[in-house]
Amino acid sequence: MTDTALIDAALKSKAWPFEEARKLLKRYPQGKANGEAVLFETGYGPSGLPHIGTFQEVLRTTLVRRAYEVLTDGAPTRLVAFSDDMDGLRKVPDNVPNGDLLRANLNKPLTRIPDPFGTHESFGHHNNAMLRQFLDRFGFDYEFVSASDRYNSGAFDQALANVLTHFDAIMGVMLPTLREERRKTYSPVLPVSPTTGEVLQVPIEVLDAASGMIAFEDDGQRIEQSIFGGQAKLQWKVDWAMRWVALGVDYEMCGKDLTDSVTQSAKIAQILGGRRPEGLIYELFLDENGEKISKSKGNGLTIEQWLTYGTEESLGFYLFREPKSAKQLHIGVIPKAVDEYWQFRGNLAAQEQDKQLGNPVWHLLRANGDGAGAAAQGAGDTLPVTFGLLLNLVGVLGADATEDQVWSYLGNYVSEATPEAHPELKALVAAALATNRDYIAPTLHRRAPRANEAAALRALDEALAAAGSNATAEELQNAVYEIGKREEFAFDNLRDWFKALYETLLGSSQGPRMGSFIALYGIPETRKLITEALESKTDAQGTHDS
Repeated sequence: MTDTALIDAALKSKAWPFEEARKLLKRYPQGKANGEAVLFETGYGPSGLPHIGTFQEVLRTTLVRRAYEVLTDGAPTRLVAFSDDMDGLRKVPDNVPNGDLLRANLNKPLTRIPDPFGTHESFGHHNNAMLRQFLDRFGFDYEFVSASDRYNSGAFDQALANVLTHFDAIMGVMLPTLREERRKTYSPVLPVSPTTGEVLQVPIEVLDAASGMIAFEDDGQRIEQSIFGGQAKLQWKVDWAMRWVALGVDYEMCGKDLTDSVTQSAKIAQILGGRRPEGLIYELFLDENGEKISKSKGNGLTIEQWLTYGTEESLGFYLFREPKSAKQLHIGVIPKAVDEYWQFRGNLAAQEQDKQLGNPVWHLLRANGDGAGAAAQGAGDTLPVTFGLLLNLVGVLGADATEDQVWSYLGNYVSEATPEAHPELKALVAAALATNRDYIAPTLHRRAPRANEAAALRALDEALAAAGSNATAEELQNAVYEIGKREEFAFDNLRDWFKALYETLLGSSQGPRMGSFIALYGIPETRKLITEALESKTDAQGTHDS
């Protein structure tokens, strides 16, 4: 694919990263002045540890960044991961030690609170280090920027003076959005108390914008001090707008819960002489009950959980798709994401240009790789066995199944069935065993067959006995089909037959292609499963456990 052909395809692609990147192309038809890099930004509130939401925002922003680079044939870009660590701590997180230490320092800037973990200069520094380790773990290309560093060093002083200069106009934007009681105490500027070190939420009086001098009341005393050099921070929506203008941010996405903030911050950015960046407003994550994910509730999934029961690639794939639609985030979505990732990856090499650009794997392989080289390296890759089939195998093996057992069975189905020959499969074997141990094995329920189902199982046993040891998965699948279609077994449709197989042999209402499962598990072992099912005790409905 030539660069020209790739750019032409990208200009027409309906893949959302290209749709987002074309916003930037429209913003800068000739590129930024003087060859300046287009700046992408992601934000992080370090009052808590990094989580899956942090990952998705950096990943999705990176995908737009790479799409823009394709559209512009490699125009310079930067990604800033901004930590709002000047913010005052409002609440003690549930998942950190030494809560009393944090409670004694509530409302102070995060980087001026002792580290409850005892490993860093402050709580903010600790969480910033966790953020950087988190992003480095996934190979993201980014620049880390700390709000505290910018405020304390004076790098934001000129921008803060600009806020004071336009103080009344900013108040005109914000006050109509507030309840009457909040209007009495609201200020775009939050001074830091010279006595307690807390970030105060009190009205201020602008004395001199150029020098940053303000007046405010602190514990009954009138205080006059400059807001420069870390002696104040801005209220969130004003801070966001100031940052856009001061740093020159061109693109930043955010969650649906910040829609109003974007509107107000955009107005403030215009007052400050800039404009809001381009961006995507994405939908939020939901748990399996359809409730919004909350760090305080602990519902949903953590990064560690996803990587225990799935893979990094499957997480990226799941987050890529339909960012404007709400996504459920629970264990049950992982297996499908794993198998769909590999399905799309296997299809990549044979696809036409426009289809490749709509393939999530094309984007994911480029995210932190070497562009076309990474995409070409991963094109056409497939797994010899699906994750769903692995889960069915370990489900039959039981909660105490081991990796050695799984690889032994894989030898029935896969050439060179060793972890060394199949590193991607090795990761999925570990994930399947963990999923089975924690979620599948405790819920499996093999029911006894009904009379017609038992007769069909006997016929299947005979067919397997007659099949040669070299019977292929397709041949075995055809044998299963033929039995399900026989009139004497009285199945209304093939779906009922396969459901009976899953429920009586595997203990689940859903399952794999039975031919593939039999080939993987082995004909003798499958016949033993049939014998166990036929020997189970049944009542008239045949619904007792085996």
